[in-house]
Amino acid sequence: MMRIPVFCVVVLAFFCHSDSLEIQPSLYGSTRSQEAILNPSDCLSRTRQQPVFTNFHNFSVDLRMPGVTPTGSDTYLCMAYPVPTSRDAYIVDFIPHASMDTVHHMLLFGCQTPVSTKSFWDCGSVQGTCEDVASIMYAWARNAPPTKLPKDVGFKVGRNSGMSYFVLQIHYGDVGAFRDHHKDCSGLSLRMTTKPQPFIAGIYLLMSVDTVILPGKKVTNADIACDYSSYPIYPFAFRTHTHRLGKVVSGYRIRDGKWSLIGRQSPQLPQAFYPANKDVDVKYGDTVAARCMFTGEGRTSKTYIGGTSDDEMCNFYIMYYMDSKYAIPYMNCMETGSKELFEHIPAEANVPITASPDQMNSMMHMGHSTGTDDRDHGSMLDGNKADKILDPDFHLEQVTAWPQGSLQLGQVSGLAVDSDSNLVIFHRGDHHWGADSFNSQARYQQRSLGPIQQSTILVVDPAKGNILKASGRNMFYLPHGITTDKENNYWVTDVALHQVLKVSSDGRDQVLVKLGEAFTPGSDNDHFCKPTDVAVDTETGNIFVSDGYCNSRIIKFSADGKYLSEWGAGSSDRRRRIPFRIPHSLVFLPDRKEVCVADRENGRIQCFIAQTGEFVKEIKKEEFGGEVFAITYSPAGGGLIFAVNGESPFRSVPVSGFVINYSTKDILDTFSPNKKDFKMPHDIVETKDGSVFVGDAGSQSVFKFTTLKLHRSVKKAGIKVEELEEMEAFVRTNVSPGDNMLKTAVVQEKQTASKQTQPEAKPKEEKKSAAKPNIEKGVLPAIVTTLLLIPLLVVISIGLFICWKKNSQCEVKTEPNTGVGILGKIRGKAVGSLNLGNFFASHKGYSRQGFDQLSTEGSDQERNDEDSSDSENEEYSALPPPQSSS
Repeated sequence: MMRIPVFCVVVLAFFCHSDSLEIQPSLYGSTRSQEAILNPSDCLSRTRQQPVFTNFHNFSVDLRMPGVTPTGSDTYLCMAYPVPTSRDAYIVDFIPHASMDTVHHMLLFGCQTPVSTKSFWDCGSVQGTCEDVASIMYAWARNAPPTKLPKDVGFKVGRNSGMSYFVLQIHYGDVGAFRDHHKDCSGLSLRMTTKPQPFIAGIYLLMSVDTVILPGKKVTNADIACDYSSYPIYPFAFRTHTHRLGKVVSGYRIRDGKWSLIGRQSPQLPQAFYPANKDVDVKYGDTVAARCMFTGEGRTSKTYIGGTSDDEMCNFYIMYYMDSKYAIPYMNCMETGSKELFEHIPAEANVPITASPDQMNSMMHMGHSTGTDDRDHGSMLDGNKADKILDPDFHLEQVTAWPQGSLQLGQVSGLAVDSDSNLVIFHRGDHHWGADSFNSQARYQQRSLGPIQQSTILVVDPAKGNILKASGRNMFYLPHGITTDKENNYWVTDVALHQVLKVSSDGRDQVLVKLGEAFTPGSDNDHFCKPTDVAVDTETGNIFVSDGYCNSRIIKFSADGKYLSEWGAGSSDRRRRIPFRIPHSLVFLPDRKEVCVADRENGRIQCFIAQTGEFVKEIKKEEFGGEVFAITYSPAGGGLIFAVNGESPFRSVPVSGFVINYSTKDILDTFSPNKKDFKMPHDIVETKDGSVFVGDAGSQSVFKFTTLKLHRSVKKAGIKVEELEEMEAFVRTNVSPGDNMLKTAVVQEKQTASKQTQPEAKPKEEKKSAAKPNIEKGVLPAIVTTLLLIPLLVVISIGLFICWKKNSQCEVKTEPNTGVGILGKIRGKAVGSLNLGNFFASHKGYSRQGFDQLSTEGSDQERNDEDSSDSENEEYSALPPPQSSS
């Protein structure tokens, strides 16, 4: 009989209807361990939180440590949570909530009976994680990003999985991170569905357990190999792990003597699940092998495999899927590969990968794109568009022919995108923010002008720029920020009114929620002082208000306007960061559950956990010139922040737009208008098709940018040559210069923040931009253009004919399924469970700490500098398993 291993996943899954829901009671009302270091009021406990439904089939669950403070380095803490349903459900996303500044690694196990039912316990000791054998389903370290499974693939849990609990284990490496005794709520979120998935995911772990690294030896190889003896699996992601001595880890499939790479990576890069070679499957009779290359340079004694900071590890994870009928959710291999076998390993396995910032950035951009399905959250670019933005040969260029007509705008203060992907413009009509707009107490001085009579909210076609709908007459005095929610309502701020309003978008201008007292500045829970922007949590409906020019705080409200909490910059950050100086723009990150703020006068972007306000990261670049006016976010490519700066009185840097990699903090692209300069870019948004719009308060206009392929200049034999990597044709027509800009200086709203508790914001004078010389027109350009068009049309015609001829001959080749007919042979070395606690406890010289019940992570205590960061969020494409030929 086939030994069925313990499933490697555990989850919370249940149906929406009450007759199908079987919720188990929480166990955390019982006695708590280590009460001395737990203060639940400091950190919201997620352990009792019920699943949150996004629709009939999909829901998510948060798993968080309930506010813990480890008392020593290399502490392993665990918490258990019962699966709240006995029915079948499937995990499709793992979303980590942790920083490597605090957490060394996290592991998620599944088992029948946890060691403890207390709120949390020390699981690095003899106690361990589970009474029975634990199965690993997820691993995180070094700021790895969320892991999204391919479409139609999920980790099965519930009725037929045999899983009753999952156990979250967190390794806190350096207790120095807790010198201020703050409470930690790190953990992860599971996104799940009750829809049956045709393919079941699993983890195959290859690991070395007996490697010894000699001191001073330049190269030591740890080799692992096992014969595969089960049904076909299809790797779609891989992950590597060593401590500080690891240089490169590679995994292979060996078939008929040929080595095929599954994945290769530096373990010093963010330890994410990177996309595997999509052309490699593993079937009965293959061999699965891995090599970790170490260096002993700098060590004065032997280094063994173990769980402390002085030890090493060699792990190669394969995340795979297989047909649901034959699903095996966990396999492992710990056999040392023979020297004869590894004589034929490709030479690349011993070529180190240097973890430089450039390579880190490029490695995180590899992968497959996948279409979105009903379990995707938030709007994101498709894979091709994400690749364009991340590709260094692509650049955001202005669409000079947009808008096609005149929009007749005032100072453009806010932009948004509605649920129909239309652009929403918020502008000030004939009102201007000038030096006399406010007194020293921040009270508006021009109420006698009355509200703006023009339509201040314009819904615009993003393709052509024509106005689709106009509203917001006689409502606002000095508009500032605008955001849409999932019902397409507008959340707006007005700095003159000192209010935040929720306004209907049906044309009736109905105020649905009103926060703050009109024309009355203040700093308590019921008042604002020149609020600047609103961000909306796409799942809960909670809103976040940046308040603003006087108070410099972020305030959180419920969807109906109930005050929940507030924080200033770094209030939860042990580094005691300096306060905000005009938090000017907000954005909610739906895939990360974070809120990021453009801290304008500090010239930085800061991000916080939306639930708690806990500080996550800061992005501050010299290119910003000390100011960041506005930001927006796209989950594409693992996370992109689009930002604009402003004129700086201290640095001579250009006013530009920026595309920033959220994880690495690298600036991937800068952009600005072609015909004229930005004067005061005030807000920025990105649409689903990848277009970027910038609203400029100084020039009273909106700019549109799209990605275009660059013509790279290269030098060959000393001669400069324009290199075209793809055949592209840009037919450019001579456009007459547009209307001259107003020659009178536009008074900006830009304020300088003083050191007082409630500083008075003084406007700056706008600089006049010199008009660029007109482009000469002539006959010669027209003749050249015509001559170029003739061969171009010929080439296009030939290409279309070739494509038409080949269209009927294109097929996807598949290999025959060899899994049928091997029942009875699937029992082998690769299939089963693993208890590293027992293994290391039985070997002299090894530490059991952190290894009990398959703790497979290390505890090296290295810390990256301020620029260390997460890796990219990868998505993977699931290809259907080959059709059976028998």
